[in-house]
Amino acid sequence: MAFFIFAYHGGESQETPEQIEAEIARWQKWFDGIGDNIIDPGNPVGVPKTVSVSGVTDDGGANPLSGYTIIQAEDMNAAVAMAKNCPIVGDGSGTVEVAEIHEMPT
Repeated sequence: MAFFIFAYHGGESQETPEQIEAEIARWQKWFDGIGDNIIDPGNPVGVPKTVSVSGVTDDGGANPLSGYTIIQAEDMNAAVAMAKNCPIVGDGSGTVEVAEIHEMPT
């Protein structure tokens, strides 16, 4: 099994307690479907800063990171299949970038 990171881009902000509860339930249902393949369910993130040789920007670029999850899967195809069911993909409010995590020798 390999480890993969799901980097979330986009998604909708929830404002009322009812909206937040419903959003958490949607994500929990998806996580339940992934089951033991979740290594770290991750979290949403705040507005990122992008650091480059030319300086620091406060907006995270054209498609800023909105959260992450780390999973395990047999291969990239299996990881992508899991990502396709992500709530932000299903409602069209965001995307999931899937990348294999390569362990560095210590």
